[in-house]
Amino acid sequence: MKNNLLSICIFISALFISNFAVSQNKPASWAELKAYHSIMSSTFHPSEEGNLEPIKKRSGELAEAAKVWNKSTPPAEFNKPTVKETLKHLEEESIALDKLIKDKKATDAEIKLALEKLHDRFHEVVGACKKEGEEHEHKSN
Repeated sequence: MKNNLLSICIFISALFISNFAVSQNKPASWAELKAYHSIMSSTFHPSEEGNLEPIKKRSGELAEAAKVWNKSTPPAEFNKPTVKETLKHLEEESIALDKLIKDKKATDAEIKLALEKLHDRFHEVVGACKKEGEEHEHKSN
C-alpha cells in the first residue's frame, strides 16, 4: 500500500513539474492580438476571392479591436518600441479603413487595397513580436 501511494505521489509530482516546465517554454500569448487576428482573418481571406461583404460589415469591429489591442499591456517579451510603434500605425489604419467604408465614397478596389495594406501592417506587428530568427506562422481560418 505504501509503495502504491508513493508511486502515485511521484507520478503526480512528475506530471506537475513537466507541465510547469512546458508552460515556461511556451511563447507569450497576447489575447488582443488573437482577437484582432480572428477578425482580420475572417475579413481578409474572403476579400482575396473578391468578397468584400465581411470587411464592409465588420470594419468597425476591426477598428475597435485595434484600439483595444493598442491600449493593452503586451507580454514582457513583446514590450518593445518597434511593436508599440507598428501597433499604433495599425490602429490608425484600421480606423481609416472603417471611415473609408462607412463614408460609402470608396470603390471596392480602394477598399480591397486598404485592407491588403492593413493586412501587411498586421504582419509587421506580428513580425516585430517575434524573436530574431523566428518565423511567423500564418494560419488561415
